[in-house]
Amino acid sequence: MSARLTYVIKYVADMDRAVAFYRDTLGLPLKFASPGWSEFITGETTLALHEATSGSPAGTCELGFGVPDVEAFHREKAATGVEFPRPPRDEHGVKLATMRDCDGAVVSLSS
Repeated sequence: MSARLTYVIKYVADMDRAVAFYRDTLGLPLKFASPGWSEFITGETTLALHEATSGSPAGTCELGFGVPDVEAFHREKAATGVEFPRPPRDEHGVKLATMRDCDGAVVSLSS
């Protein structure tokens, strides 16, 4: 089952400052902004800014991949030993899960 890169999620300390940087300095078109999540139009892959947390400090990034069926992907990959800190669940109107890559980084999955 193939995956495609749909999001790069950048964790930020100050949403207003980060939005201004990516919009005004880099010239990216802003799709929308909110206190906890903002998105920029960058082609096939969206740049999303997320408010930093203790588990995801400012300056870190997370990759987000789209797969046709998150639950089937989870079953298939979990059976091979891939770690899923968050199994598939409905969130924000889509099915979301997270897995760990070969270096232990969290990778988001959605369908």
